[in-house]
Amino acid sequence: MCNLYSVTTNQAALRALVNAFRDDLGNLPPLPGIYPDYFAPVVRGMVTERTLSLARWGLPSLVGIDDGKPNRGNTNIRRPWLDDWKGYLVPENRCLVPFNRFSEPTKLDSGESGNAWFALDESEPLLFFAGLRTSWRGMRRKDEGVTDHEVFGFLTTQPNDVVGAIHEKAMPVVLTTPEEWEAWLGAPWSEARDLQRPLPNGVLQIVHRTALKYLPGVEGVPSGDPLRPTPKPKREEPEQPSLF
Repeated sequence: MCNLYSVTTNQAALRALVNAFRDDLGNLPPLPGIYPDYFAPVVRGMVTERTLSLARWGLPSLVGIDDGKPNRGNTNIRRPWLDDWKGYLVPENRCLVPFNRFSEPTKLDSGESGNAWFALDESEPLLFFAGLRTSWRGMRRKDEGVTDHEVFGFLTTQPNDVVGAIHEKAMPVVLTTPEEWEAWLGAPWSEARDLQRPLPNGVLQIVHRTALKYLPGVEGVPSGDPLRPTPKPKREEPEQPSLF
């Protein structure tokens, strides 16, 4: 299960690569560590309305019960034909999730737990996960209450030999060509579903190994989602003077 990835390509290059017609990202910094429920960029829409926007990582099930508790959704979706997810399979709910590298848990040479980071090669070019997205109203965190959100998850599949040597159960569905990107965003599901397959053996390589909580190229331990809005402090009501 992939629960940590990076986007380090600059915003202008990302916009140009996908021919974005509209960019709602604001000022996007490099994101060396995107964890579940963090905000991250997604690409959605057909060519004439291609949009770059932010969404939170974790897609709620369509058959989930609202029990009043926080719901951070699912980051990875292996069986999109289930009732939980099949309502998201129309083109309007598909998206591309940009990344430069993703990680899977591993044991380091020291015996400590850590992460192995995968990329296409050492230059870590921009690629995309096959994502699903929606607008959703609910509670992600207790301190936020019930609000409106843009949310996403991405598909996984069986691993190729490179990822399988570290994580034998699954790898994200990775789209590497403009033809695959356009098919994922616009083709009927009867065609797009064929993209849920592993990369060929030998594609991808391990470009970093890091201790847990540490990220490639980042000094120290990062703290918190850099894109999460700062909650507005509650306004204190002035005390009413006593009548006695």
